[in-house]
Amino acid sequence: MNDHLYILWTNPDEITAEKMVFMYARNSILQQWWSEVTIIIWGATAKLVAESRAVQDEIAVLKNVGVHVTACIACAEQLGVKEELENLDIELKPWGRPLTEIIKENKKLLTI
Repeated sequence: MNDHLYILWTNPDEITAEKMVFMYARNSILQQWWSEVTIIIWGATAKLVAESRAVQDEIAVLKNVGVHVTACIACAEQLGVKEELENLDIELKPWGRPLTEIIKENKKLLTI
């Protein structure tokens, strides 16, 4: 059974982050709706994470409850926030090919 949810987070709106991405990811683990949850930071959200202390604090909470947080390294480099994301202990990697595999293999993907 595929019990791993991937959340592709591209919307840099802080309210959307707090009231959808973070809330759902956290509760998915705490309520055992999914056995694994991975948030993929892509595009403008990398800049939001690097600049917002509130977002950084919430990501720390998510990681503590077991949510895997990762980011597109190309986006981080192009937006000049690679070092900030590394300092937050967020995994950076090229996500193009893995995202394509997730889609082609019909894994559970939520895009925000």
